[in-house]
Amino acid sequence: MNATTRTTIDLRSDTVTRPDAAMRRAMAEAEVGDDVWGEDPTVARLESEAAATLGLEAALFVPSGTMGNQIALHLHTRPGREVICEATAHIYEFEMGAMAALSGIVPRLLPTADGLITPVQVAAAFRPAAGFATPTALLAVENTHNVAGGIVYDRQRLDELIAAGRKLGLPVHLDGARIFNAAVALGTPAAELARGFDSVMFCLSKGLGAPVGSLLCGNRDFIAAARNVRKMFGGGMRQSGVLAAAGLLALRDGPGRLAADHARARRLAEAVAALPGVEIDLARVRTNILVFRVGRATGGSLDEPVGPARSFLDRLAKHGILGSQFGAEKVRLVTHRDVSDQDVDRAVEALASFGSPAEAPREAVASS
Repeated sequence: MNATTRTTIDLRSDTVTRPDAAMRRAMAEAEVGDDVWGEDPTVARLESEAAATLGLEAALFVPSGTMGNQIALHLHTRPGREVICEATAHIYEFEMGAMAALSGIVPRLLPTADGLITPVQVAAAFRPAAGFATPTALLAVENTHNVAGGIVYDRQRLDELIAAGRKLGLPVHLDGARIFNAAVALGTPAAELARGFDSVMFCLSKGLGAPVGSLLCGNRDFIAAARNVRKMFGGGMRQSGVLAAAGLLALRDGPGRLAADHARARRLAEAVAALPGVEIDLARVRTNILVFRVGRATGGSLDEPVGPARSFLDRLAKHGILGSQFGAEKVRLVTHRDVSDQDVDRAVEALASFGSPAEAPREAVASS
């Protein structure tokens, strides 16, 4: 069922997309073998194309972005070390404490106003392998940054961070789950944003639209070691060419569709910005994610146990529109290939009604 015939518009994430007819056909017809033995030709093609696309030597197909990130962290560090990352980074917020559970490492969190860490912060956070402090072993960067509303690091800022890591003797990993969104927003090849990193992970199952899978990329020795860690973490897949076949189409065709997702997110952001009691920085909405803060005028009372964000989402759901909640006051909406222009029209119309007395909660009407 395509986006135009659904009764629900799902803006919770770009992970909710469904494989299209071409992907399903490719999956059904995929040439397969046992990939744990290195014998699946479709997986091999995907890994080769992924590495070439990012300008790196090799790649490894993994079930999820979380596994890709965690394999990289495991290889770049050792137990009793720490990784420097932004305070709301995916590897910290949404990976189930895996860095501690699987690799015995801890995060050194850098709080930011915009989701973008600086070389000055990195230098200040660094701990050498001496004395009583936990030594720093890795710098991790996320581009685009999910919780910060899909904000993008440009090449200059990446160069500065990589240089800071090199000066401190640190490997630098890129969580590039949505690196192609960043590339489209900046009008540059994804390889340009991957340049200089020791490892890069990107997802096929987000904006690119595949049903499953991510790629971890790096030099040949790193990926050879990553293959062993993937098996140790339970990620060895057998006839996974049925998944890689969809991933190949996502990698080849997906980036060309992302600009439309970005334009639709911008339209949603402008509709949100017109609402009373909402805080959103339109200058930061450059990709397919918008994150905004809601107050009582649109979301309900700050004293409600569920918080204004939950109230806002409940009201959206009455219009058949789904979003996700980040804390008590923040809402995230994400566009993707299964959200059409007509879906955005409907969402904009629903959001516009939030500012009308008929839709506004009682306390907001009374205060107006």
